[in-house]
Amino acid sequence: MDVTLINPFINATINVLEIMAFMNVTAGKPFLKTDITAIGDITGLMGLTGKTNGTVAVTFESNCILAIVSNMFGEQMDEINSEIIDAVGELTNMISGQARRELAEAGRSFKAAIPSVVAGSQHSITHYTDGPKIAIPFTTENGDFTIEVCFER
Repeated sequence: MDVTLINPFINATINVLEIMAFMNVTAGKPFLKTDITAIGDITGLMGLTGKTNGTVAVTFESNCILAIVSNMFGEQMDEINSEIIDAVGELTNMISGQARRELAEAGRSFKAAIPSVVAGSQHSITHYTDGPKIAIPFTTENGDFTIEVCFER
């Protein structure tokens, strides 16, 4: 996997969560993910098309996304509901958008599909391409989340 395709997603994730949710996030070491089971409880998934096709998935632990959305809305969120699901889709869209802008500046243009959201413990993430799935773990003071980036070979 070309690191120039991964770093924009790391940068965008940190930036979006700092600006939208006033949260400091720390990226962990990327790793090759070999299964389809989500690491978290709720996932935003978005297809990307261009010279290379791929997907990005953002998977949050429940306590993490509840804290993020509570910060974004300025009110305490206590359960996964339609507002949380909508917020996960919008966060996925914002992260993808910022990453795609950075990629475009480097000469790699992508268009994005509308994000879909899947929730539930041990749910599956099906990427639209069969390339390697690179997972980047992130930590916050309120829990963890993971970004998965997968581009065709």
